Amino acid sequence: MSKLSNDVLLTRQFLRRRLTVDKHSCPTLTGLDAEYKQLRDIVWRTAALSESNSVLLIGPRGAGKTLLLNTVICELQQDAQTVNNFVTVQLNGLLQKDDKVALKEITRQLNLENVASTKIFGSFAENLQFLLEAFKTGGVESKSLLFVLEEFDLFAGHHNQTLLYNLFDVAQSAAAPLCVIGLTARLDVLELLEKRVKSRFSHRQLLICPSLTFADYVTVFNNYLMLPRDHNISASFVQSWNDSVKLLSQEPAVLDVLRQQYNIDTNITALKTFLLVPVCKLCAECPVLEASQFINSFKLLHATDCRAAMINGLSVLELCLIIAMKHLTERYDAEPFNFEMVFSEYEKFCRSHSSIQLFDRVVVMKSYEQLCQLELVRCVSETGSKSTAEYQLITLHVDSSQIMDSLQKLPSCPTDIRQWAASTVH
Repeated sequence: MSKLSNDVLLTRQFLRRRLTVDKHSCPTLTGLDAEYKQLRDIVWRTAALSESNSVLLIGPRGAGKTLLLNTVICELQQDAQTVNNFVTVQLNGLLQKDDKVALKEITRQLNLENVASTKIFGSFAENLQFLLEAFKTGGVESKSLLFVLEEFDLFAGHHNQTLLYNLFDVAQSAAAPLCVIGLTARLDVLELLEKRVKSRFSHRQLLICPSLTFADYVTVFNNYLMLPRDHNISASFVQSWNDSVKLLSQEPAVLDVLRQQYNIDTNITALKTFLLVPVCKLCAECPVLEASQFINSFKLLHATDCRAAMINGLSVLELCLIIAMKHLTERYDAEPFNFEMVFSEYEKFCRSHSSIQLFDRVVVMKSYEQLCQLELVRCVSETGSKSTAEYQLITLHVDSSQIMDSLQKLPSCPTDIRQWAASTVH
């Protein structure tokens, strides 16, 4: 095997691991600078100063909660002041279904199976306290413990919430240097906690909701494809690869398909899936990434676009409302709008085109409600009565490119409506 073929093979292997299973090989964090500083300070105080803490990372799936935490842990593991000062225990509510299983996993990760197997305990608290004491007397008195609870809301379903109660109790009482970090997608997670558990929680919460601009999105694209200098791949190949990625991210075709992906879903997990298809095609015959591969990846992932399929089944009136919302979204930079604004836009169009029938307000309202039920349109707030439905703020959950593609594939769409959709905002 030639040197180039070997470098390409190693590159494909490294990038595949980065995009799928190797969370500790994550690139630079983007869009969460403030949250990163807060979380790093909390974990650093536990690792360096032996302070006990507890915090919840709350945000939608794919927002970057795990990536943020792993970035903090990776940095502290390389910091000379904290490198050997803490041990991480990873628990997941999907795997540790009850407290007994969770306790076994804690024992395994702390390497205390032999010590705990000879003891009989009367309660969960006694068992956990013994593990912490055994951990401290094992020659690691200066080390702190970092408990990471993925799917934190599922631990609230354990009997009497014993695990959470005892972990928060130890953290509050400072019996041992301990930091409990919960990760969850449920905003109402505190309402699931019992009073005795809630009273021992520090009530620190970090809301993880990154507001990535398109420029940030392109930066993340580059970060995931760039190769590190200290890898097994030859330095000359790393340099040429990184240069090609920079040029690739500036190509109009790549920027266009990235913009479409960004408009559909800003989720980083979706971006990683989008990048995985071209990366898997790397081989000796195709040693670099090409713009056509990303275009094909986008088409492959969005070959069956549910929202586009729903647009194809809409009536002419519903299509008019969708296009009116598209123009309002573009005109006001994606700011929310209401039914009255949509109806006004639709009415102006109908009055300027005699071929399009202007329906009564009641009929238009029914079509608008149908779009809401299909979730092509969503209310910004669920509050409000039916009498004020026309004034509720809404947002359009269909991308402009999806609308245009659907109209092109819809033979029954009137020419005036197709031209109206393609017209520029004024």
